[in-house]
Amino acid sequence: MPHVRRARDAAGLLFVILVLSSAVFLAQNKTVWSDQEKPIVEQLRGLRKLDDAVRARTTKELAIEIRQLPVVPNKLRLAEALAGLATEGDFGRDTLQEVTTTVAKALEEQPRAGKPGEPDSLYVELASLVRYEHMQATSDNPQFAEAMTQLEAADAARQKADFTLADLEGKTWHFADLRGKVVLVNFWATWCPPCRKEMPDLEALYEKYKDQGLVVLAVSDEEAAKVAPFIAERKIGYPVLLDPGRKVNDIFRVDGIPKSFVYDRQGKLVAQSIDMRTRNQFLGMLAQAGLQ
Repeated sequence: MPHVRRARDAAGLLFVILVLSSAVFLAQNKTVWSDQEKPIVEQLRGLRKLDDAVRARTTKELAIEIRQLPVVPNKLRLAEALAGLATEGDFGRDTLQEVTTTVAKALEEQPRAGKPGEPDSLYVELASLVRYEHMQATSDNPQFAEAMTQLEAADAARQKADFTLADLEGKTWHFADLRGKVVLVNFWATWCPPCRKEMPDLEALYEKYKDQGLVVLAVSDEEAAKVAPFIAERKIGYPVLLDPGRKVNDIFRVDGIPKSFVYDRQGKLVAQSIDMRTRNQFLGMLAQAGLQ
């Protein structure tokens, strides 16, 4: 789930999950939606069911609709939910820019209060869109600057990352031993719809480039009993590593899935995603590591 996304923290992730869980969200969270907001909520719930071209257009329209709403707390909630869904693939830079602008505007109208040294999740979302998706947005709120600083620190930690994990076959993989290879580390879970959606593209790219030195390491924090049949059913050939204690998730500072990180043959982190990627988007990431 996205976010599943996009620098998503637990609160942001929970909100998106609940937004997409129909009447349960309305009842359990006691959120009162205005007549103007209710159609937006319904469209958000159905966004994943749309064809990508329709989804792109609908996402862009929703961004503009949300931006035009009155300044009320629900506006921030809707902007956050849309941002979490807008990076699940490639729906066009114009669409994503509209979403980014909506998030920035909503925060400008109603700044959220974060904890000392811990910016609110929506400022992290905005910073992630700027840093990783190269969207245009600014904010004078100190939390935005704090979020950017945290993202820079996370990237520095990922550059130094090293780990050893076993795959479903019992083979041990030591990340530092893969120098000379192009390595794509993908964090995923069986329950995550965007993760499942990108897996066929990852498998196709692995088969295409493995003889050129591509290694895909898919890291799951679930138990083997759940992961193994899932992988067998989908005939996935790239290594699937188990991280039940989430130690490697923590090393990479993963707080939402799917997320992917590409390292070149010298071990340099050259590309990363904050959400699911399409085949073309993965190709662009691999190109930065020298695979064409």
